[in-house]
Amino acid sequence: MTSRPARPRVGPVWLVLIGIVSVQVGAAVAKGLFDEITPTSMVWLRLVTSALVLAAVARPQVRGRSRQDWLTVLGFGVSLGVMNWAIYQSFARIPLGIAVTIEFIGPLVLAVAGSRRARDLLWVLLAAVGVGLLGFERAGLDPVGIAFALLAGAAWAAYILLSASTGRRWPGLDGLAVASVVATALFTVPAVLSGGTTLLEPRVLAVGALVGLLSSVIPYSCELVALRSLRPAVFGILMSLEPAAAALAAIVVLGELLAPLQWAAIACVVVASVGATRAGAGPAHSEPAPD
Repeated sequence: MTSRPARPRVGPVWLVLIGIVSVQVGAAVAKGLFDEITPTSMVWLRLVTSALVLAAVARPQVRGRSRQDWLTVLGFGVSLGVMNWAIYQSFARIPLGIAVTIEFIGPLVLAVAGSRRARDLLWVLLAAVGVGLLGFERAGLDPVGIAFALLAGAAWAAYILLSASTGRRWPGLDGLAVASVVATALFTVPAVLSGGTTLLEPRVLAVGALVGLLSSVIPYSCELVALRSLRPAVFGILMSLEPAAAALAAIVVLGELLAPLQWAAIACVVVASVGATRAGAGPAHSEPAPD
């Protein structure tokens, strides 16, 4: 009598949702420590944690690589580092949910960039309406924080494009592991200069490691397992919940409340992202989201 293969205890949809919640809770925890350590130092601690874990798991083979292999993974690493650094700089200045909402414009625009259907541009227009709604809030938003969120979105789009090239040249997790090391090295000097001896405090190191686990290791693991059985279109729709998840995590962890217009803006971007994904323009969500 043959035994049936055991079903996974957690379904792929739940794995993706766990990853989304983990990322945003990690971001909220990181923001809660910004009074003690700079965003640059915190994002570096996160990158160090993910780089160490990924390098230990993947054990990437770096010998015999071509010049183009290295140029690709270096670009991938730079985009990964800039994306994380910019979004941390952003939500240090504006609410977490708003920062992630603006950042999401990058992959959304990339998703519809190759489309020749005029109706797909309506999703970009809807997202633009959402961002425009943010300008009507009386309290206003720090323009520097908005600029950093836009930079993070552009870096996210570059990350998506370079991840595909890296995946073709580096097997398994090798490319991501090497890119994480590159991103860590990129911000080592700025992090040490801005953090100083604070980086040696046990509590700061512990929180930094926790943020690395919550924002990188756990979501990467969940998404990689989920994508084995989950259709990319479904994955893309689930990932569209990121801005709302960020706003909810900020409420729970930081007590960071949003105004009705700001919730309307988040809703516009979420609906636009779902619409773009359902229309078949899903490259923006074909890779695990690293922020």
